[in-house]
Amino acid sequence: MKSAIPYDLVIAGGMIVAEAAVERKDIGIIHGSIAEISDNIDPLGAPVIDARGLTVMPGVIDTHVHFNEPGLEAWEGFQTGSAALAAGGGTFFLDMPLNAIPPTVTVSALQRKRERAAGRTYADYGFWGGLMPGYVKELPHLANAGVIGFKAFMSSPGDKDKDGFRMSDDDTLREGMRIIAETGKVLALHAEHEPTVTRLTREARSLGQFGPESYTASRPIEAEVEAVETALRYAAESGCRLHFVHISSEAAAGRIREARAGVDVTLETCPHYLCLTDKDFAVMGAVAKCAPPLRDAEEQDKLWVKLKEGWFDFLSSDHSPCPASMKTGNDLFESWGGIAGVQSTLELMLDEGYLKRGVPLPLLARLLSAAPAERFGLAPVKGRIAVNCDADLVLVDLNAPYTLQASDLYQKHRHSPYIGRSFGCKVKMTLLRGRLMYSEGSPLLNQGNGREFRSACPGAMNISS
Repeated sequence: MKSAIPYDLVIAGGMIVAEAAVERKDIGIIHGSIAEISDNIDPLGAPVIDARGLTVMPGVIDTHVHFNEPGLEAWEGFQTGSAALAAGGGTFFLDMPLNAIPPTVTVSALQRKRERAAGRTYADYGFWGGLMPGYVKELPHLANAGVIGFKAFMSSPGDKDKDGFRMSDDDTLREGMRIIAETGKVLALHAEHEPTVTRLTREARSLGQFGPESYTASRPIEAEVEAVETALRYAAESGCRLHFVHISSEAAAGRIREARAGVDVTLETCPHYLCLTDKDFAVMGAVAKCAPPLRDAEEQDKLWVKLKEGWFDFLSSDHSPCPASMKTGNDLFESWGGIAGVQSTLELMLDEGYLKRGVPLPLLARLLSAAPAERFGLAPVKGRIAVNCDADLVLVDLNAPYTLQASDLYQKHRHSPYIGRSFGCKVKMTLLRGRLMYSEGSPLLNQGNGREFRSACPGAMNISS
């Protein structure tokens, strides 16, 4: 088959990960979109990327990153964060409303964030708004301004800045869910029961116990489950659509799955829960601290089983960077809690999931790309390798063992629990709308090519000018 219009680019001979199968095909790209997928495309003089021996997947859509602008540019930034995303095969991100000053709880704060991102990102992007005490009346205005959804904390976010993000009490959650339900948007929740966490933390500190085991014990699975159950009750009352972020346990995932008969709800987990355990935390210390904490190997195995069975809707990095100085010391309760892993998400899932555990590539592509695109209104343009979709693509060598070094990282602060980890695969190239962003061994290209997507209404997205 030949296109009547010359191609801008042809990707030839790769193993294409489609929704139902993996097949060797060529991809013809015109004006940033996939125009043809077939055998032996004639490039008609267009440039050709030789993808023989490589696997071609849809670009990763990471719906949970903290790029820290405005206000905390010393921690990360849209340029460095999106560079790391691109080097890891990512083509789209949703930036969280916290770990920025001011947090995105007003339209004016959203506008400041937009000004910081415009013309600086490698990948396409969107923004979360925040649900926070004192700002519930701002929710409809943020919805109309195009945030993709809202985020709330059911436990303390750990932000000590007086102008930082705050957890939502029960009254704020109930009222916020009622209003968000009217907008049709999704509320994403960090679900841990704060009274339980506070009590156990106080008890550990009073005994002079500040290490990894004590921190982990202060945030048990029961605290996650209790918060999940509370949120599900409120959602059933209000009709609010929910999404639970970074679920770390089979029990919490099970409660969410059971509630789907009456609640519009999805959930994600993160690579660190699937690839690291509490034993790693004990050895690594603060660089592997997160909330909820890493669980034991038995719980991790359960997550893998349930992932294969379809319990989880998608995967995200929860990239939460900070200066290295905030990851030091022996008091694990005081160290910053967040894992910087946006560049490693795809390689971790391919290495640990596909190469070691046999998770099918189409399932991984759905978890990393298609499902988040569907949930947040990016489909059908984003998230799949199909005709008329954006040519957001990542080319991976599934037989390219390497060990991650700090010098490989593009994020601002080059610390990660994955440094020194051996991978069996390597991202070779990343393309956004048919334009090369990342090619192994070369400088990144096309900074500022990223576009913001604004949510107009449930299930529909408008691209900003």
